[in-house]
Amino acid sequence: MTCVPPPLGHLHDLGDGRRLLLHRSGTGGPTAVFLAGAGMMSLDYLNIHRRVAELTTSVLYDRSGNGWSHPAELPRTAAEVTDELRELLHTAGIPGPYLLIGHSLGGAYARHYARRFPDEVAGLLLLDPFHEDTVIRAPEAARKLLDTMLDQMAAQVTAELTPEQVAQARTPMLEHFAAWPEAVRGPLVEQHLATWRAAGRENQNLYDKVAEELRTAPATPGVPLIVLTAMGHDVTQAHLWPAELLGEINEAKRRLHAEVAAESPRGEQRVLDDAGHGWLHEERADAVLQAVEDLILQARRGRRTTPYAR
Repeated sequence: MTCVPPPLGHLHDLGDGRRLLLHRSGTGGPTAVFLAGAGMMSLDYLNIHRRVAELTTSVLYDRSGNGWSHPAELPRTAAEVTDELRELLHTAGIPGPYLLIGHSLGGAYARHYARRFPDEVAGLLLLDPFHEDTVIRAPEAARKLLDTMLDQMAAQVTAELTPEQVAQARTPMLEHFAAWPEAVRGPLVEQHLATWRAAGRENQNLYDKVAEELRTAPATPGVPLIVLTAMGHDVTQAHLWPAELLGEINEAKRRLHAEVAAESPRGEQRVLDDAGHGWLHEERADAVLQAVEDLILQARRGRRTTPYAR
């Protein structure tokens, strides 16, 4: 699966042949842990990670089947993903409690981790997170179109890219990652090109099995929680959805995110009208950083600032 060595971080052996990439920077607590969205990987969040590391310990990682970590049979359940993250953090000696920063699918996993292991979580920052009722409460036209999209994605993940297609994709990706350090930029692009199928495979059980796991999980703990809802233009989503329908989808998302924020008495929703779903951590890094600062302050004022007992 890996085409080039990771330019940052270390591969940690979980003892059963699985090796997962983890990159750690900064000092202090609570420890911020980034959970990537589907189709993304640890170093996609490098720039915001470095700014967070100026405030506290910050961790990037690749879950199995993603980025530079060990291959895995995809899709996986939310329980498998959160168990694995917990094992990795313990194996790597990363002290809790954790401020989980989850983006999109990673936001669903972060929320699930907090529900399963509440004593290990100091706060939650959810970046335009997936919600288990996204499909149920979407406009009917969106549900019909989604079925077609999922069928197309299932077919695409079995296809092989030609060398010409890979070369054609490389140039815009290098341009996209222009703000990344040069030593990271090239390997990151090559790893995306080598592992692009993971996005479609991770999503294959998202709307049924993972959604049901989230519905039946324990309640969200009363930790500090901020949901950033991206309502601005997103190139990928604009390509997938007709404009009017996308507006309806976003309004439904806004309401769902408000409900997520209300799951904790210390929850808050912040709506970003000038950021898209996929790269809000770059487009509005200031808003993400402000949310991190606010959550760190709340966590340090609370009672969850000492490492949990293992």
